[in-house]
Amino acid sequence: MPPTEATVISEFLDYLKFQKRYSAHTVVSYQNDLISFFDFLSLQYGETPLADIKATYIRTWLAGLRQEGLESKSVARKISALRSFFKYQLKQERIQASPMSTISSPKLNKRLPRFVEKEDISTLLQQVEFPDTWDGLTQQLLIRLFYHTGIRQAELVGLKEGHIDVHHRSVKVLGKGNKERIIPVNSELVGELTAYMAEKRKQLPDFDPGYLFVNARGKKLYPAYVYRAVKAYLGLVTTIDKKSPHVLRHTFATHLMNNGADLNAVKELLGHSSLAATQVYTHNTIEKLKDIYQKAHPKA
Repeated sequence: MPPTEATVISEFLDYLKFQKRYSAHTVVSYQNDLISFFDFLSLQYGETPLADIKATYIRTWLAGLRQEGLESKSVARKISALRSFFKYQLKQERIQASPMSTISSPKLNKRLPRFVEKEDISTLLQQVEFPDTWDGLTQQLLIRLFYHTGIRQAELVGLKEGHIDVHHRSVKVLGKGNKERIIPVNSELVGELTAYMAEKRKQLPDFDPGYLFVNARGKKLYPAYVYRAVKAYLGLVTTIDKKSPHVLRHTFATHLMNNGADLNAVKELLGHSSLAATQVYTHNTIEKLKDIYQKAHPKA
């Protein structure tokens, strides 16, 4: 890739990181998408100035991705990356018009969020036995925290001890774009978190003081550790095909909605930037009502 393109991409990624405050994961995804596109461009059309990039070049790239079997969701993300990139170049007056203006994203099938039934969650939290080890204690508590707060995996991994407010019974969470939100928790969970912090000082004298959750070596948890733990324990109580920390987030939101929680309140608890992202949980609520109607109404 020519140095000029590398410089332009690097500048755009800095804009995403420091001005838009996108997550590291999103920035890396955009970087990979842009490098992939410009590699294709160089291979197929040679060195092409930004102002000379045509919509047909982009369509050819996207068509090739579809032929390779790339899912519509992934194609849509790549389109989003290019759209943001060229919009930025337009602002910088490097181009007069965006080649993305005639590119439309593929229609995505809306899938209802998968969630764990209330009875299965109760079984997991009240009846499943966790090992009497540091890992067992950590995994039990992180699963409880996921369900009680609906936080994302990255948010849980990044939690610090100072984010637990014992007096006000709440957890401070740094979400996407470093947006801060406060989530209330019950006194029982606060007691468990306090006990965990105290036990950490007894069992792990060399623990990393920067983070709430640590492994048996006292080091900050890594995402794969959290994912595997949640998947293993959900596998004991549910047969749903997807078992992950994000499913516990969906479960948190769905159970709130099914019990009559206000949509705007759920939006704030989840840290969504728009109500549209939260409204998907109303569909699960409607499905629940349909199920109740079918089972209970004589004329159903």
